[in-house]
Amino acid sequence: MAFTLPELPYAYNALEPHIDEETMKIHHDKHHQAYVTNLNNAIEGKPEASKTLEELVAVAGTLPKPVRNNAGGHWNHSFFWEILSANGGAPSGALADDINATFGSLDALKEQLNAKAAGQFGSGWGWLIVNKDGKLEITSTPNQDNPLMDVAEVKGTPLIGIDVWEHAYYLKYQNKRPDYLKAIWNVINWNKVAEHYAKAKG
Repeated sequence: MAFTLPELPYAYNALEPHIDEETMKIHHDKHHQAYVTNLNNAIEGKPEASKTLEELVAVAGTLPKPVRNNAGGHWNHSFFWEILSANGGAPSGALADDINATFGSLDALKEQLNAKAAGQFGSGWGWLIVNKDGKLEITSTPNQDNPLMDVAEVKGTPLIGIDVWEHAYYLKYQNKRPDYLKAIWNVINWNKVAEHYAKAKG
């Protein structure tokens, strides 16, 4: 079964002014589509074609590079679109309590995750995860890797993933990655983050 590009759960301009419409169109329709197309091409006629996306990501270290990179790109972007929303709100309940207990405050979480993401050399992602010990942790991954992969330096279940590839922000923010990272907190979908948190804590 070939993989397909998921539709955005909102309009291209829904995240304005924080993420501009043109960036969303190019990011979703061109970049994410390319990962899907290249993944389908890379697995065609091979044993990997019978696996789900999650199964591919879990064994990324055993996969040929084109499969690993494009499976990661497809998973990461599918996740990314869902944790963004025009009306992001704020964390509440058990998630908010855990954030405060772990980091001291929501502002402290933002500061630490932004620092991690800004410091990711080259392309990659900044993450808030529930780690193997059931604790909240901030990490980053290069390229299209993610914390679900067997090759991840820090493994866990993603709650927030912030794309710091230049294509995610360059049209609006140019080389000012920290400005993009500051702005993106205005459009974090905390309801979706809370769903991921509840599942991870199980």
